[in-house]
Amino acid sequence: MYLISIYFDEKTNRRIQQYIDKVAECTGNTFMLDGSVPPHITISAFETQNEKAVIDALERAVARLRQGTLEWASVGQFFPYVIFLIPVLNEYLHEISAIVNDELSNTNGIKISPYYRPFQWLPHTTIAKKLTKEQMQTAFEVLQNSFGMFEGEVVRIGLAKPNPHHDIATWELR
Repeated sequence: MYLISIYFDEKTNRRIQQYIDKVAECTGNTFMLDGSVPPHITISAFETQNEKAVIDALERAVARLRQGTLEWASVGQFFPYVIFLIPVLNEYLHEISAIVNDELSNTNGIKISPYYRPFQWLPHTTIAKKLTKEQMQTAFEVLQNSFGMFEGEVVRIGLAKPNPHHDIATWELR
């Protein structure tokens, strides 16, 4: 499995990381910390045997992408194990998803997950995963007491392998 994700400016990273750290501290679930998972939003998930073709496709996509602003508006859950922050799906976020998925779709040997295609995708920034029922309740309470809407800048895009997180290539957006 490969992931293409967008990454944020330092101020936004610090804010999201504080949520990750606080939930880990209060629940005892350190999956995100143990896996060195940085604050991000995954744009695409896929299988391939041709990493070079993916990098070439991303080079083409990056030439069409730019930095932009997102606003995180709420907290959500994928039952039973994941809690996340929800960004507003604005034109900028949709455009990044569409451009990246268009380039990947036009590249041989890539099988894109249906959960990450435009109009089939729920953008999210994971705060904790692999939570027990009790940890989920605690995580929700922590975020209920600390989360407030905020804006952040998307400044980078990258190709990574998950579990643990490992960057293969990253590009600064202009």
